[in-house]
Amino acid sequence: MAETNKMYIPTIDDVLAAHSRIQPYIHKTPVLTSKYMDQLTGAELFFKCENFQKAGVFKARGASNAVFGLADDKVEKGVATHSSGNHALSLSYAAGRRGISCTVVMPRTAPDAKKAAVRGYGGKVVECEPSTSSREAVFAEVVAESGADFVHPYNDHRVIEGQGTCSLELHEEVGPLDAVIAPIGGGGMVSGTCLTMSNISPSTKIYAAEPKNADDAYRSFKAGYIIADDAPQTIADGLKVPLKDLTWHFVSNHVEDILLATEQEIIDAMYLIWQRMKIVMEPSSAVPLATIIKNKELFAGKRVGVIVTGGNVDLKKLPWMGL
Repeated sequence: MAETNKMYIPTIDDVLAAHSRIQPYIHKTPVLTSKYMDQLTGAELFFKCENFQKAGVFKARGASNAVFGLADDKVEKGVATHSSGNHALSLSYAAGRRGISCTVVMPRTAPDAKKAAVRGYGGKVVECEPSTSSREAVFAEVVAESGADFVHPYNDHRVIEGQGTCSLELHEEVGPLDAVIAPIGGGGMVSGTCLTMSNISPSTKIYAAEPKNADDAYRSFKAGYIIADDAPQTIADGLKVPLKDLTWHFVSNHVEDILLATEQEIIDAMYLIWQRMKIVMEPSSAVPLATIIKNKELFAGKRVGVIVTGGNVDLKKLPWMGL
């Protein structure tokens, strides 16, 4: 075990163990390509489609690793978390598969589709105001009352280990890549990508993609310390949360750069993937392609892995409707 200020830093062996542990509960998601996207960007893109994952999002990996890694004597009081949606429904999915309870604190403004999915998997939703401070305050009350095991949406080594299995599969399927890019909010997927790729393909550059309207990770990266926004406003609802100490460890040590996209650029990239690749993805998942299109010179002629993180979108409120 590697310890840094009492914070457990997971290893590649933890990722391999997680991959074995969660096999029965996740999909090995497909990697899709598009000649149109390659021509548009000048790069050879490999889209790792976690929108086809269990619960419709990559977070099923980390949630399953945390839930099925719990010792039998720890499951009686169930699990709990706070989340804008995707971790919420993923933890509810995993808890349901193990037959334990799951309580989730969610912003009242979270998409109805995500709240419905949590309840559909058997989870209990407790609503809070749409800010990090409200979310954490309400959650503290829930845990104090229930005694449930807290599975943080991203600042949890068990979750990061699970997310690291995504790039592990990507590397196994397509071989060495020049770069991998993933969306960043709290940094769970990016951290898992850093953990895996720095060990199995250290020459691969890791980029993070972030909405300009919620650019606290970008500003943190440039400043050299965590800068946290409380309630940023962006269409990419899965990317509104700030970095924490464990994810900052990976971001600050392994990320090449954080690239930004405007709201319109995110919408345009989302529309493009729906139109040309015929896959359902949510706005957060479109941020990497938006930044690749915006920064073609960085990726031209390169083999690039693009992690499509999820597909849990409200089909009645698509961002281009009414335009």
